[in-house]
Amino acid sequence: MISRLSSSHGSKIKTIKPLVSKLPPRLGYQPGNERERSRHRDATQGWRAWYKTARWQRLRWKVLVRDLFACQMTGCGRVEPDTSKLVADHITPHRGDATLFWDETNLQTLCADCHNRIKQSQERRYER
Repeated sequence: MISRLSSSHGSKIKTIKPLVSKLPPRLGYQPGNERERSRHRDATQGWRAWYKTARWQRLRWKVLVRDLFACQMTGCGRVEPDTSKLVADHITPHRGDATLFWDETNLQTLCADCHNRIKQSQERRYER
């Protein structure tokens, strides 16, 4: 930042240090390093292994079929034949509670878009 200071001998240009210092780096992982972030979460949150079981795959499929491969988010209702774009979402977040995790009545089908945008932002809001 440069400012002009006037004096009796004319004007001088003087450099003034910025008042706001450089912000410290954000905590966490760099954007795009999802593999490392996921590896860390797998190591620190044991319940994440439940998603990699055959039992979970069977339960997920049962929920997708029950909901006719349609997003259950109010106002969406998208029917998605590509099951990789569907999420078996926990209505009440389980946060490691096995009873909530495996409860079929606590699961709903969401399209990935609704899950990643709407549902995740709702959950982040309630965590605070």
